[in-house]
Amino acid sequence: MKVFISADMEGVSGIVDPSYINPDNGKNYERGRQLMTDDVNAVVEALLECGADEIVVADSHYQMTNILLERLHPKAQLLAGSPRDYSMMQGLDESFDAAFFIGYHTRQGVPGVLSHTMSGVIRNLYVNDMVVGEFGFNAIYAGLFGVPVCLVSGDDLIAEEARQLIPGIVTAVVKKAVSRTSALCLPLSESRELLKRQTRLAFEQRTQVTPLTTKTPLDVTIEFHHAGQAEMAAVVPYSRYHPERSAVSLTVDNPHDMYKGMRAMLNLAGMAEFF
Repeated sequence: MKVFISADMEGVSGIVDPSYINPDNGKNYERGRQLMTDDVNAVVEALLECGADEIVVADSHYQMTNILLERLHPKAQLLAGSPRDYSMMQGLDESFDAAFFIGYHTRQGVPGVLSHTMSGVIRNLYVNDMVVGEFGFNAIYAGLFGVPVCLVSGDDLIAEEARQLIPGIVTAVVKKAVSRTSALCLPLSESRELLKRQTRLAFEQRTQVTPLTTKTPLDVTIEFHHAGQAEMAAVVPYSRYHPERSAVSLTVDNPHDMYKGMRAMLNLAGMAEFF
């Protein structure tokens, strides 16, 4: 049994504000790394108890060098570092039986702890006219390989967002959002037991979860915060610029180009200065 774990940081137990997730100037960043590693370890331990024999953990936050390898469970393989063609989903293919999303958060523009979508330049991200955040985009990517996302952990609002997209998904709510930078957090011992318990449940019910799929070709549209960002993103070949909404669209045939096209647009948009 082969399981893929995509581990983000904003939804990790105990993390509530940027001081935990910013490696450049976050006063709590080293604590955040430990909290992230501990959450992942709880899930890995439960998966091994259930009979998983291969577990790949993709560090999926910022420069993707957050998880402490020396503290990670020795039975898990760690994919770390960037850039990666498929970012948070690098390494996943049709050989995996299930995907687990750990430490995830809600999409840009809605409530939730540290909500955003991929990058500060994105206002809204759509796949085939369906607005998605990182959870939805990555779940579609997995689904196009036939891999179901069976568990998501984070706050109560990402749990709700996930259930709307994937009926039957198991959720592990480790904190309740109070504001974008505040949450009511479970005690860490209780949080880790919850992660283990929900991981076991998700593993048992994995065959009951349908992979999130959508029709092909895939239309990826990004609405940016200002026109300058959209103008830069529109440099991508075969893209279509929508000046009335500061948006750029790209039509692709497969999940690989979906991810690379999205990354190309947001990276170019990030070069545009506001003034």
